[in-house]
Amino acid sequence: MNCMTGPVFVDTNVFVYARDSSQATKQPLAMEHLAVLWREERGRISTQVLSELYVTLTRKLRPGMRPDEAWDDIQALVSWSPQPIDSELLLLAREIEGRYRLNWWDSMIVAAAQVQDCATLLSEDFQDGMCFGSVRVHKPFTPRMAEESGDYTTGIARRHRRPGRPRRGATGAGS
Repeated sequence: MNCMTGPVFVDTNVFVYARDSSQATKQPLAMEHLAVLWREERGRISTQVLSELYVTLTRKLRPGMRPDEAWDDIQALVSWSPQPIDSELLLLAREIEGRYRLNWWDSMIVAAAQVQDCATLLSEDFQDGMCFGSVRVHKPFTPRMAEESGDYTTGIARRHRRPGRPRRGATGAGS
């Protein structure tokens, strides 16, 4: 995550995994991402994320958290200045819904990231590397491409052969 710059919008699932001890692989990664964002003061959220988080922590997570304990998490995250659901956000979400053919709730997340000028949307609900205008999705639980390649964006390109004709001497069927 070191190579991401600018504000980072964090989707609900990252916060949930940070609290879910049954997720032995995802929990430490989620906690690491959040620790960096707290330290660097680059984390962004919306009131939608806070609402989803409270409901998930108290009603869906097994075992669920006590409401007052979950509320402490919500209150701490208020310091991230959550994007309110207002007419600007609704209009942008409607535009995003039509342009990208997303469901309404995902459109609201993308719109909140855009309104807050986020460079990155940290979420497992979208395809890694997908762009919505100036916001690029980063799946928080994928292999660390940044460490493999030294640069997140070029890490994606290096995973695939360049388009065009096969290289001379390439082996395969019919060679």
